Amino acid sequence: MNNYVEKVERLGQIYFAFISKFNLLQPLALLATRFYVGWVFFASGLTKLRDWESTLFLFEEEYAVPFLNFELAAWLGTAGELILPVLLVLGLGGRFAAAGLSIVNIIAVISLEAIAPAAFTLHVLWGVLLAQTVLWGSGAISVDKILKLKFFK
Repeated sequence: MNNYVEKVERLGQIYFAFISKFNLLQPLALLATRFYVGWVFFASGLTKLRDWESTLFLFEEEYAVPFLNFELAAWLGTAGELILPVLLVLGLGGRFAAAGLSIVNIIAVISLEAIAPAAFTLHVLWGVLLAQTVLWGSGAISVDKILKLKFFK
């Protein structure tokens, strides 16, 4: 019986030593997540800026943003898609930026009468990745981490 316990303990030690190496990849994974989601939203904001008349038309005719005038919705949505991704990528107020982009993401989904299944799936993916940042923060490779180490020891 004692030999069996020792084998299980040794196997557990090997397992946890191996798994702990994966923890070294967490900061890179969080950074990659922030870059990916940030680029998706930033590129969308740039598209809106490139053809502002079309953007206003879409917000007036296609998107049904609740409770907001279409022009205000267009300005807020575009500003959110340009400012929040920069904060997210830098990891500066990362949780705030991720929460803000989550709101933009949710409004984008509910504002469309019909959304293609593939597009909906992408919005869900972005939502899950943003939730990860809201819950765990920006990670070790971020301005938030630098500020915490420098000012909030």
